[in-house]
Amino acid sequence: MSRRRRGIAGTYPGRSRLAFRRTIPAGGGSGVCFQRALSRRERAIVRIHDRSAVVLLPPLCLLALLQWPAVAWTACDDPPARRVNWLHCDKQGADLTGADLREAVLTQANLTAAKLAGARLSGADLGDATLSRANFAGAALVGTRLVSAKLDQAGLVGASMAGARLDRAALTQANLSNADLSGARLYQADLTGANLSGANLSQAMLAQADLTDAKLPNVNLSGATLSRAVLENAVLSGANLHGVKLDGANLLGVDFTGADLGEATLADARIDGARFTGAKLDSTIWVNRRRCPPGSVEECR
Repeated sequence: MSRRRRGIAGTYPGRSRLAFRRTIPAGGGSGVCFQRALSRRERAIVRIHDRSAVVLLPPLCLLALLQWPAVAWTACDDPPARRVNWLHCDKQGADLTGADLREAVLTQANLTAAKLAGARLSGADLGDATLSRANFAGAALVGTRLVSAKLDQAGLVGASMAGARLDRAALTQANLSNADLSGARLYQADLTGANLSGANLSQAMLAQADLTDAKLPNVNLSGATLSRAVLENAVLSGANLHGVKLDGANLLGVDFTGADLGEATLADARIDGARFTGAKLDSTIWVNRRRCPPGSVEECR
């Protein structure tokens, strides 16, 4: 015999299941079905009605569900807010100065020439978004996902972007001067002509990135990975390149004047026309895979 009590959906041999009701705002009136496998015999079954969902869960799973963040179903005309969902939305030229957009969904959104100075976007998803000429000066983008985003000519002066994901992003002629990109991922990113003067890129991943004609004076690239990257005619004067990996990189015409390349790896790199005036080459792995003597300056011999 099946019993119906408050909080109990039914009685099953050897166990009970709790009925849990949670309001989920409906998006566009359409029902959404969530199903999470708990084991081969136990499952969470969600039946979505117009405005609520009934979830049948084993008791031990109820606490985990209660700890889930609220689901935010939003529209393009919703005001800026934390976890707002602007998927595919057109926000071209929008004034979002200082807005709180932490953990927001901005995937494939159009934010061309948008004003985002001082905005908080940490943990947000801007994958494939169009951000050309947008102003992010002083914005917080810590851990933000910007994979394949279009950031050409964007202003990111002084932006906090530690741990951000910018793989395959287009940053041609972007201004990233004094930005914090420590630990960021820029695999195969296009930084042609970008201004990175004074930026912190320590421990960043820039393998196969294109930094042709980029300006990187006084940049901190210590411990960064630029394997097979293209830095042709880039300016790295006074840069901290201690321990950087430049193996197989294109360094044709690069200006390394006064840079610290101690313990860096340049194995198989192309350095024709590169300038090493006053550059520190202490224990550097040279292009011929030979380690430079301790205290080497300008020349590895």
